[in-house]
Amino acid sequence: METMRHVLITGGAGFIGSHLADELLRSGYRVRVLDPLVAQVHGEDGRRPPYLNPEVELQVGDVCDKEAVGRALQGVDAVFHFAAAVGVGQSMYEIAHYTRTNNLGTAVLLESLMAHPVQRLVVASSMSLYGEGLYRDGSGRVLEAGERSLEQLRRADWELRDAHGGVLEPVPTPESKSPALASIYALSKYDQERMCLLAGRAYNFDTVALRFFNAYGPRQALSNPYTGVLAIFASRLLNGSPPKIFEDGLQQRDFVSVYDVARGCRLALESPRAAGEVFNIGSGQPQTVRSIAARLARVMGKDGIEPEIVGKYRVGDIRHCFADISRARSLLGYEPQVTLDDGMAELSAWLAGQAAVDKVAQASAELSARGLTV
Repeated sequence: METMRHVLITGGAGFIGSHLADELLRSGYRVRVLDPLVAQVHGEDGRRPPYLNPEVELQVGDVCDKEAVGRALQGVDAVFHFAAAVGVGQSMYEIAHYTRTNNLGTAVLLESLMAHPVQRLVVASSMSLYGEGLYRDGSGRVLEAGERSLEQLRRADWELRDAHGGVLEPVPTPESKSPALASIYALSKYDQERMCLLAGRAYNFDTVALRFFNAYGPRQALSNPYTGVLAIFASRLLNGSPPKIFEDGLQQRDFVSVYDVARGCRLALESPRAAGEVFNIGSGQPQTVRSIAARLARVMGKDGIEPEIVGKYRVGDIRHCFADISRARSLLGYEPQVTLDDGMAELSAWLAGQAAVDKVAQASAELSARGLTV
């Protein structure tokens, strides 16, 4: 493969994209970003984010705009496709917006790549497409569990159970698990992933799909109530309000530092063995949502603010899912380097200088009004 030195990141002015830009610049790449600077993420003024490295060439434009995409592709060797509307809850009622941005935007990019071929395309996929993670039953058999019934959820019986009523034990989820698309967002991310892999195979450019788990770190959009759970909790705590946690707070997720995610992305760009493959990018360590909320309150000096366990279910949510990262370790040489303690400490230091507009109550009201919480 020829040397790739000029990289485009669609959606690259956001949280993960800006950290990837830093990672690539440190490694000697030239970086261009195409981003519409949407108000929900960047605020109403539409200005270049101050955290975006000054060496990044920013082109303000929509990934659904064929002319903007064509301009952005001029002279680049590789593309990271991060442009997407993000969030499970909001996707369940802003269906047209999510489908336009995620599905149509990807289609426009892929058609443009026919005229402006690149050596490698890396697409940001999501752990959300797994639905529930893998489980083990009482006999030790590993299985793919179905969705919990509304009847079960209305009883506040949150755990996945076998046919005899026994609680299933969550285990790490590998890339081989079948998709179980529990939200419009998950469906659109799976479409993005498959469209990119199919087009790459048809038009002979290397494609890699990375299924991100729950990334956290500085630069998260604190005033966006549909962003990552840690940013939502931080917004509440900064405003002296308790984090709201659905169900009982014992659901398990995989929280991974954005620096590890950025490193995983660079490895996916550079590894000859990555072409045509799909990888989990996570920490491989499960954490309960309740413990994460408590840990964040502690490092922010907000120990007195106890999380609010709402005891409700949100349509599109799943119980447990955390990453099996052995494939990324083996083929990419990926290894998480930031411990949760260190990552949370840095996040807390960054949060100390931030202000956030708490829009969680508004977002909760939107979901409730549409019957999307039970």
